Amino acid sequence: MFEELIARFGYLAVLLGTFFEGEAVLVAAGAFAHRGLLSLPLVVLAAIIGSTLGDQLWFQLGHRFGRPFLERRPAWQARASAVQPHIERHGDLVVLGFRFAYGVRTVTPALLGMSGYPALRFACLNLVGSIVWAVVVGAGGWALGAALTGMLERAAHVEELLAAAVAGVLVVWMVLRLVRRRVRSKRH
Repeated sequence: MFEELIARFGYLAVLLGTFFEGEAVLVAAGAFAHRGLLSLPLVVLAAIIGSTLGDQLWFQLGHRFGRPFLERRPAWQARASAVQPHIERHGDLVVLGFRFAYGVRTVTPALLGMSGYPALRFACLNLVGSIVWAVVVGAGGWALGAALTGMLERAAHVEELLAAAVAGVLVVWMVLRLVRRRVRSKRH
């Protein structure tokens, strides 16, 4: 599914995919870049833009609407309260690294926005984190594409060897069968 969207919409698919979450989209786009279907620097740029804008949106939503939202959901408020001390102690590291922790990418910026974390500081560190994430994950997708290409090339050689081995077995079988027929015909 992701591959079809990326193949059809290219960099726009990368930008939109990374706006909402993005790991799978970025890995697939990196692999497409290895195949020459996209440019890796442009894939990374689209991912930086999409990731940064998406996280900024969640931060602002958390900042503006987070407290009333949590007040209506006591169970969620308890979870947010449990995260708050980590944000206070390690806020900068949380901003730089949250996108590397699968499953918390959208909720963390919202929690940071609710926590009173400085908006300008978030914007700057969010950009840095987006750059690092896009380069690492995009390059990882490119490397995965290279590995898959290598495996497929080796598989083609294995298929050729397997075909040759099957052909060799068939030739040996046919020769043995022919020899056995001649031996039988000489006996009779």
